[in-house]
Amino acid sequence: MLPAIHLDPSSNAPLYRQLSDAIKELIGVGRLERGGRLPATRELAGILGLNRTTVSAAYALLESEGLVRGHVGRGSFVLGETRPPGAGLNWEQLLPALAPSAPAAPDGISFSSSCPAEDLFPMEAFRRSCEEVLAGTDASAVLQLGSPSGYAPLRHHLLGEARREGVARPGDDLIVTNGCQQALDLIARVLVRPGDAVIVEDPVYPGLKNVLLKAGAQLVGVPAGVDGIDIDALERAAVRSRPRLIVTTPDFQNPTGGTLPAEARRAVLRIARLAGCVLVENDIYGELRYEGEAAPAIKQIDETGDTVLLRSFSKLTFPGLRVGWTIAPKALVARMADAKHLADLHSDQLSQAVLLRFAVSGRLKEHRARILAAGAERLAAVLEACQRWLPAGSHFTRPQGGMNLWVRLPEPLDAGDLLARAQREGVSYLPGRYFEVSRREPGGLRLSFAALPPEKIRAGLAILGKVFSSELARARLERHEPAPAVV
Repeated sequence: MLPAIHLDPSSNAPLYRQLSDAIKELIGVGRLERGGRLPATRELAGILGLNRTTVSAAYALLESEGLVRGHVGRGSFVLGETRPPGAGLNWEQLLPALAPSAPAAPDGISFSSSCPAEDLFPMEAFRRSCEEVLAGTDASAVLQLGSPSGYAPLRHHLLGEARREGVARPGDDLIVTNGCQQALDLIARVLVRPGDAVIVEDPVYPGLKNVLLKAGAQLVGVPAGVDGIDIDALERAAVRSRPRLIVTTPDFQNPTGGTLPAEARRAVLRIARLAGCVLVENDIYGELRYEGEAAPAIKQIDETGDTVLLRSFSKLTFPGLRVGWTIAPKALVARMADAKHLADLHSDQLSQAVLLRFAVSGRLKEHRARILAAGAERLAAVLEACQRWLPAGSHFTRPQGGMNLWVRLPEPLDAGDLLARAQREGVSYLPGRYFEVSRREPGGLRLSFAALPPEKIRAGLAILGKVFSSELARARLERHEPAPAVV
């Protein structure tokens, strides 16, 4: 029997984290013994008056910290144990809790990871680029310590491209980062103070959510869908919360795949100006448009030049090289460079030099053409398969590019609860709980399709469709089954 747990709905800490911390404390003081079974998520949700997804999120966090382990069909069991005197530091108690991160993709057909397909990596072109860099006269300088702002030739190339496009103004500078994830972290370090309100899309990319929570931000989620962030809700939230930042992904947003129309981009810019806050435009998917006309970047239409633009090579080429960049006013870039110097001195210069060579040689342009052709084929496959296999009452976005689309299953299906069953059938995805900010969407899930060939996309959706449809039929049968007679 689980000891009494008291949660505070008025606390700034999410309920799933309060629950996780309470169970962790019970394990630490020995009131939950090693090998003990935790209540089922449905049972504990009923006892505490919580949504079942809240309990599932708390259990997932405990499992990520090595304190419990879930067994399909058996439940979750305590792994942690009390520490006798003199046993050394209890690192689990010393380390602060983190929000649960998305799990690594298991074997089988995985719709879990928003990344390019390895089978499309142009390995021969990459090898030639590496060889040309190492044969160059400045190869030894590439292998020396460098600037926290980035490898100078790459910075000059990227700035030149940005100026030709109209997204870099005279007052802007550019810093190279270890992907956009580090750029988000550096922005949070230099701009966000504990307690600052930050407006984000809801649902949102977990890496952004966790960086901002770590910085002490108060997240304000604004609904996002097929047409990007809800402009009316954004305007109300900006007036109400007085945000420090607004962070948006205008093109093929992760996880929904939604894209902001041109007029909505101007509205976002206007709202940010009226709120007196910093607007961060995360443009990592914009290059992956397979059909339709592209709208201008928000940075491009911002006459003040204040918008902060994030871009990356990771979604188009080689994510393992971790090369992204930020274009922003010089004062902000200088502060980010200071913070980066403290964190890691500078990004790997060899990766930057190789990607520069890959770009200026024309190989990047050739590779992009292949990626767009393959992406269009894979997007068509996932849309057709969703239409064919998902149960009646399902809804899904229809992006014109990117790597992801968002599915809403019909009630009462819970995508989080169904994940284990799907994985037993050899297919995985990410349920909505990893992306939620303030809105619960038990039936929500993300399908990332770019890394899978069309035949696997179709096979995976056929399996998911059978799993979801059979569970929906079972749930509806139970709902309409007559109650037993009372005698």
